[in-house]
Amino acid sequence: MSEQKEDKDSRLKLLLVDDEEGFVTVIANRMSRRGIDTTKALNGTEAIQALRKQDFDVAVLDLKMEDMDGIEVLKIFKKMVPEMPVIMLTGHGSARAAREGIEQGAFDYLSKPCELQELVEKIREAVSKGR
Repeated sequence: MSEQKEDKDSRLKLLLVDDEEGFVTVIANRMSRRGIDTTKALNGTEAIQALRKQDFDVAVLDLKMEDMDGIEVLKIFKKMVPEMPVIMLTGHGSARAAREGIEQGAFDYLSKPCELQELVEKIREAVSKGR
C-alpha cells in the first residue's frame, strides 16, 4: 500500500491553463495516461486560485485568454511561486508575445497546435531543470 501512495506522490503535478475547454479536457486525459496529474483551469482567475490551494511541478499556460492574458498570469505565478517552471502555449503568429513570456520568466514556449509528445517532453525537461 505504501508503494502505491509513493507512486501517486511521485507523479508530476501539472497546472494546465487554457480557455478552450475541449482542448484542456483532451490534454488532461492524455497527460493522466502518461503519469501526469493535471489540474485544469479555464482562465487566469481559476489558475491563480488553483495555485493558492496546491503546489504544482509545472504550469502550461495559454497566451491568449478572455479574462487575463497569459503574460499577466505568468507575472502573478512568478510572484507566487518563482521556482515553478511555466511553459507558454501560443497560437500562430504570436512568437513575439511568447518571447516576452521568456523575458518574464517562462521556461519556454510551444506553438499551438503542438504534438502531445513534444508537450510531454517539454514538461519533463522543465521539471528536471527546475528540481
